[in-house]
Amino acid sequence: MRMYDVIRKKRDGGTLNKEEIYAFIRGYVAGEIPDYQASALLMAIYFRGMTDEETANLTFAMRDSGDKLDLSHLGGVRVDKHSTGGVGDKTSLIAMPVVASCGVTVAKMSGRGLGHTGGTVDKLEAFPGFRTDLSSAEFESAVKEAGIAIVGQSGTLAPADKLLYALRDVTATVDSIPLIASSIMSKKLAADDHCIVLDVKTGSGAFMKTVEESTLLAKTMVEIGKRAGKKMRALITDMDIPLGNAVGNALEVQEAISVLSSNGPADLTEVSLSLAAHMLCLAGKGTLSACEEMAKNAIASGAALKTLAQMVKMQGGDERLVSQPQLFAKAQCSYAVCARESGYITAVNAESYGTASLLLGAGRNKKEDAIDLSAGIMLCKKTGDSVKKGEVIARLYAAREELFPAAESVLLAATKIGGEPPKKRPLILAVVE
Repeated sequence: MRMYDVIRKKRDGGTLNKEEIYAFIRGYVAGEIPDYQASALLMAIYFRGMTDEETANLTFAMRDSGDKLDLSHLGGVRVDKHSTGGVGDKTSLIAMPVVASCGVTVAKMSGRGLGHTGGTVDKLEAFPGFRTDLSSAEFESAVKEAGIAIVGQSGTLAPADKLLYALRDVTATVDSIPLIASSIMSKKLAADDHCIVLDVKTGSGAFMKTVEESTLLAKTMVEIGKRAGKKMRALITDMDIPLGNAVGNALEVQEAISVLSSNGPADLTEVSLSLAAHMLCLAGKGTLSACEEMAKNAIASGAALKTLAQMVKMQGGDERLVSQPQLFAKAQCSYAVCARESGYITAVNAESYGTASLLLGAGRNKKEDAIDLSAGIMLCKKTGDSVKKGEVIARLYAAREELFPAAESVLLAATKIGGEPPKKRPLILAVVE
């Protein structure tokens, strides 16, 4: 078949069959289809959309474009979670050890942060010596010993996704639900887990800004997973407000440890426990209410914190920092951001908070950029809180003082103060089965 005919068919609103989609992915990965033709097809998909069948076939073709893990010899039920990305989202550092401490295997591959969203791999590297590039043997040994390992995404898994994402990024075709869903799910399906819980963020700090968009994306990904024989569930969670108080790698790890030590922020604790409970439920550990109690007990008993320490040790990190978080590297400079007026924080732009953290050195604009693991923001006041003029609403941390003015300006512009407190919004907005 000619690529010209495939492009024209989708351009005119036709439905691509499995053979056409697989031929496109095979040809593009092999370098036989040029970027200009792949870009044309992506743009046609962006405007014309895809049926559920097409989206599933695109996902499976991308999954099959490279290696696939076979973890069947590890035994037991394997469960994974994926977040679509947010500000202050360190739930994997909490939910995963909780689930593993309850006897469910967690063999997870995570990505690095890009733009205003942080990556789990970057956060874990705040532990001195922590390795995310384990060999297959080391990965399996860590999982067997601690019940959990979290490593970086292998470049040989779903290589079509890496190629297509780079093309989408420069052709304004990123925000297409079929393309987003196939990108996420192709990597998840290549990782050989039985159960997948999706945390689909919605709001100003998320990629999907409305509940309707987030729900459609969640339904699409759940349907793809089911077609592949996986147990699937998606939670739509709020990202109009940063999750927890910490934004930045080492700061977020310390906050995750505080949750596992039973004294973390209420919002972060609630979302993390909910995700863990749904993961345990999908893995067959009982009803959702029973799994909620199981997750709470894992934290209260100290089992989840112990599991985190075991994982850090097995991956070469200094596990002492789990019990002594004061040993984490600290930024050389700090700065207090103060309210310019009195009232209530009525709303914030969470994405701008993430941008402020990036300006401090805590994030990257390009994948090859270096990041400052100690940089970031600690929020002293959040949406709904009352503030007085001159009161500290956030503390900024960076390696150099000259980074503070730009970050402060972005943060203040993103913080709205008014005379009345806003209506409280639930953290878990919907569950998609």
